[in-house]
Order: sequence, then C-alpha cells, then structure tokens
Amino acid sequence: MVYRLKTVQKLPISLEKAWDFLSDPGNLKDITPDYMGFKILAGAEEKMYAGQIIKYTVTPVLGIPLGWVTEITHVRDNEYFVDEQRFGPYRLWHHKHFIKAISGGVEMIDIVDYKLPFGIFGRIAHPLFVKRQLNQIFNYRYNKLIELFGAYRD
Repeated sequence: MVYRLKTVQKLPISLEKAWDFLSDPGNLKDITPDYMGFKILAGAEEKMYAGQIIKYTVTPVLGIPLGWVTEITHVRDNEYFVDEQRFGPYRLWHHKHFIKAISGGVEMIDIVDYKLPFGIFGRIAHPLFVKRQLNQIFNYRYNKLIELFGAYRD
C-alpha cells in the first residue's frame, strides 16, 4: 500500500528567501528533530540540482543508524523540487516540495508518497509507529520554520 502525507505551511518571507533556504540541502539537518540522529555524509555541498545524490544516516528506531540515499530528480527554481529515495528504509519515498508566493509571504506544500517494506508487518507498523513518527517530524519542521522565519498572519 502506498501512503500519502501532505502538509501546507505559510511563512512571512519572500519567495527568494524561502527558496534560498529550502534549496540548500545542508539546511535539512536544521529542520529535522535531534532524536532522528540525522547526519549528512555527502552530496550537500552545492545548491540543489537535478541529479544530485545526497547520502545521510538517520536513527529512527532504537538508536540504530540507517543509511539513506536520495536523488533530487526535478528542480524548477522558485517553484518546486522532488527528492526520491534510491536506498533506505522505505520501499518507496517520493517527496514533492512546492512553493509559491502569496500575499504577505509564501505557501509551501509538501506531498510525500511512501511505501513500507515487510508486507503485512509494514502495514501493521504504519499506524502504530511510522505515520506517527512522520507526523512528528513534519510538525517539528513546521515549528522550526516558524522559529526561524516568524509566523504568517492572514
């Protein structure tokens, strides 16, 4: 089964400032909870481009480090980018990041389509653990971006 997580966030910053931050893979560590043990190993030295391979480790369960390799498959400056897992904990990880200017700031939309390994065991783990952890990670990022850039006011 393929699951989907979608988040929407508005920030009171310019499109250029938002894109500048989001298109720098090195900033991913800043918006990931410490308990994930996120470490970039290679590939984040340059601004994002299509074909870029980023290697890192995460420790999502019991402090056991897992290797993760993603590829930036699509980039349209100041509009969107897509990262896809090439190696890692998921059977499928396809993450679309959209950004657009709105009155008083930007709106960011993340859509993650993902599939778990381990057949029925993965389907059982999804509501018990995986979905909850992904929601916690994206909630952390939501709050961290507010901390960094301020809250959007309608």
